[in-house]
Amino acid sequence: MAENVLNVKREGEFTYPILFENDFEKLAESVKKEGLDGRNVCIVADSNTAPLYAEKVKNVLATVCPNVFLFTFPAGEASKNLDTVQELYETLIVNKMDRKGFLAALGGGVTGDLTGFCAATYLRGIDFIQIPTTLLAQVDSSVGGKTGVDFRQYKNMVGAFHQPRLVYMNMETLRSLPVEEFACGMGEVLKTGLICDGEFFRSVCRNQEAIRSHDADLLASVIHRCCEIKAGVVERDPREQGERALLNLGHTVGHAVEKLMDFQLLHGQCVSIGLAAAAEISRKRGFLTDQEYEEIRSGCRLFGLPVDVSGLRAEDILAATKNDKKMEQGQIKFILMKGIGHSFVDRTVTDTELSEGIRSILR
Repeated sequence: MAENVLNVKREGEFTYPILFENDFEKLAESVKKEGLDGRNVCIVADSNTAPLYAEKVKNVLATVCPNVFLFTFPAGEASKNLDTVQELYETLIVNKMDRKGFLAALGGGVTGDLTGFCAATYLRGIDFIQIPTTLLAQVDSSVGGKTGVDFRQYKNMVGAFHQPRLVYMNMETLRSLPVEEFACGMGEVLKTGLICDGEFFRSVCRNQEAIRSHDADLLASVIHRCCEIKAGVVERDPREQGERALLNLGHTVGHAVEKLMDFQLLHGQCVSIGLAAAAEISRKRGFLTDQEYEEIRSGCRLFGLPVDVSGLRAEDILAATKNDKKMEQGQIKFILMKGIGHSFVDRTVTDTELSEGIRSILR
């Protein structure tokens, strides 16, 4: 079993803990330890998560916080927008939330991103904590302080860097995840290994049966390693001026597919498709062998993740990548792989190369 606490440094200010637990019992103690007790708190959860966990979390927080109230919104990426943020602002105002209050993001990546953005902007910034309940949120989106919402058809175009005070993971919540949602989290797990730890990537693939059957200790160690890698990157580059861009491996094409499919495919599925496109461009450049290329694609398929998509045109996907927020002066910061476990930022990927990569993922 991995250690149950991992500390992340917040831009030179202080550290915040990531806790790995098997229930919500220590949440109140953790909130108190971070000096957040005695404050009002708003739990933010979507319509899928609230019925499962909101009451439990509310009861625990009520032992250390005087006023605990709940804001719910319809589940899904379609709710990750400024309209929902405005509704949350109004809820906070009506409940007299002041600068000493804090938000608690209870759920997956959409909830965490939206809650964090609201916390960053309400009253010019209040505290928030992350209580991720999906694998994707536990291994990726809850750590690092990236917050944001979609603007019209542009994904994550409006946002802020705002670090949480605490990340509290209850591993047992993963048992309630649908198979597809669990697989989505594995897309980000595989991405993490491909970035900087080839042995981790291969170990995850070797142990896919145990992971998919929710072997508690193994799953905890996988999540811990992902958080460890991401925390290290975030500490060294909190505002994505350099190394942190590596975490976007698979995301340029992945986000374009996600948008064009009108979010009918889940984020982790689109990341997997994006990884396959990035692998093809890397292979064409001579950075990946044919064997490594196939190893990446088969690794994704082991967890039920797609490596291609139908119903889209290459030129539309290419055009959609141009609206990616990672563009710099008209040039995409594309992440390529030089072998499994070694990724790097490349600003020289041409439209021709990108089109070839995109065509390789079209059915």
